[in-house]
Amino acid sequence: MFSGAHVILYTRDAEADRAFLRDVFGFEHVDAGGGWLVFRLPPAEIAVHPTTDEPRHEVYLMCEDLTRTLTELEDRGAEISRAITEQRWGLLAAVRLPSGTELPLYEPHHPTAHDLSP
Repeated sequence: MFSGAHVILYTRDAEADRAFLRDVFGFEHVDAGGGWLVFRLPPAEIAVHPTTDEPRHEVYLMCEDLTRTLTELEDRGAEISRAITEQRWGLLAAVRLPSGTELPLYEPHHPTAHDLSP
């Protein structure tokens, strides 16, 4: 039924953030036309959390080894905007995109949908 998910990051400097995802993260991409790069992401999953606040959506990139990932990203020029903290569900950190937006990264310590056999 579904072939994938399309995630959109709204930003005040799309060109710089696209270059960052291309050059620092090394994400493969296609040009959808006029320099609109669309990036291939690792496998994804979706979770639904309850809230009593205004509903919102969040994007996290998952890592198998968050410490190693942050070291590699820092070596490529990324700014680590939030150091690793231990959460009940895993390790959490964030990098800052050139636009100033934070992009959270986490290393899950719980079963993930990636663990499901195909």
